[in-house]
Amino acid sequence: MGTYNQTWVSEFILLGLSSDWDTQVSLYALFLVMYLVTVLGNFLIVLLIRLDSQLHTPMYFFLTNLSLVDVSYATSIVPQMLVHFLEEHKAIPFLSCAAQLFFSLALGGIEFVLLAVMAYDRYVAVCDPLRYSAIMHGRLCSSLAITSWFSGSINSLVHTIITFQLPMCNNKFIDHISCEILAVVRLACVDTSTNELIIMVSSIVLLMTPFFLVLLSYIQIISTILKIQSTEGRKKAFHTCASHLTVVALCYGMAIFTYIQPHSEPSVLQEKLISLFYAILTPMLNPMIYSLRNKEVKGAWQKLLGRFSGLTSKLAT
Repeated sequence: MGTYNQTWVSEFILLGLSSDWDTQVSLYALFLVMYLVTVLGNFLIVLLIRLDSQLHTPMYFFLTNLSLVDVSYATSIVPQMLVHFLEEHKAIPFLSCAAQLFFSLALGGIEFVLLAVMAYDRYVAVCDPLRYSAIMHGRLCSSLAITSWFSGSINSLVHTIITFQLPMCNNKFIDHISCEILAVVRLACVDTSTNELIIMVSSIVLLMTPFFLVLLSYIQIISTILKIQSTEGRKKAFHTCASHLTVVALCYGMAIFTYIQPHSEPSVLQEKLISLFYAILTPMLNPMIYSLRNKEVKGAWQKLLGRFSGLTSKLAT
């Protein structure tokens, strides 16, 4: 035990994306705009669902949860990254680092489980439409949403506790944009094979299990769609799933492309790019995908804008 008596590190230094000042200023401007679009887009989707009673269905209940997860995930990483772009000393306190790891890991896990829940909702809507309301009742929807949040949070809590119990031996330079779990584990001055095994097992549980459930749901959905006689009916059934399928392809596609490769581990640069993808790009694109590819959402936007223009006309007169 005497060899590792200096286990407490009061702060970590995040090396980030670049040490060049001009590059950092450019990245600051780009990511600030993207973050503001992310927050605004997800806020508007949640507001629209709340205001339009026709969107008070299980699908949009889960979409509200997805938007809250997306904006929370982005907020757990991006504001601190933006501050560091303009600071020379890119330090993050020990407790802030632990909190960031917990929230980003929890929200990532919640999103993967939530996408599987949404796939089940689409499966019931397409494969058993007559019993949809009876199956997807309010209590079940709430239970599925709570399960998503609970499973991601518990998984993250376990990882955060065991990760920050590792002795760092004054290693405090994290080669990443945030306190990402693999980057923090690499700082440990002891054998971390047990930690890496736990990370791998939880990745299988919270990434691959939901992915296979999504896959099974869509095999059944596509099989049912192909049996529909009319072209119009097939189109309508496909549009029911198009937005969710696009989001699934984005989220799971990047994760599987990264981790299911011939070499065992992604590079440090790849890890940084993945974090950026999930922290900025995916949360920004999801509201756009659901707005542009979904007739009900587009109709709700038109109705809301019509109401707003009518109200402004009355006020003007």
